[in-house]
Amino acid sequence: MAAEKEKGQATKSKEEGNLKVSYIFPNGDRYEGECSKSTDGIMVRSGKGKHTSATGVTYTGDWHDDKMNGRGTLVHPSGAMYEGDFKDNMYHGTGTYRFPDGTKYCGSFSKNRLEGDGEFTDSQGLVWTGGFHNKSAPGLKLKLNM
Repeated sequence: MAAEKEKGQATKSKEEGNLKVSYIFPNGDRYEGECSKSTDGIMVRSGKGKHTSATGVTYTGDWHDDKMNGRGTLVHPSGAMYEGDFKDNMYHGTGTYRFPDGTKYCGSFSKNRLEGDGEFTDSQGLVWTGGFHNKSAPGLKLKLNM
């Protein structure tokens, strides 16, 4: 937001130390939410907000230093959705990723990768648990619901 500040359009209202803005970027992206001044005096997304890209990707959640940081939800036009922790614009911490085909992964993420303990629910509704490491998951076990 900072680099494109001069080209976009913004409206603002003061609320609890942060500014509440509605901003349209030159590329068609939109941001509605809170902003604050950085140490350099540049306005950055900070607090709660919603960013919608021109391609239809929507993030609603926490912002810090003009990046997705904290809890939030990222929804893709394909139907894919991630809900959970973000750090520096990446899935990082715990969360749930739902794929367009209905499958989902709930568990740990590290820098946009499946990393650590989690559960994967396949397209038949079977739940697999175990340790996930990027694209591999050695030793997965089928969770039986009795």
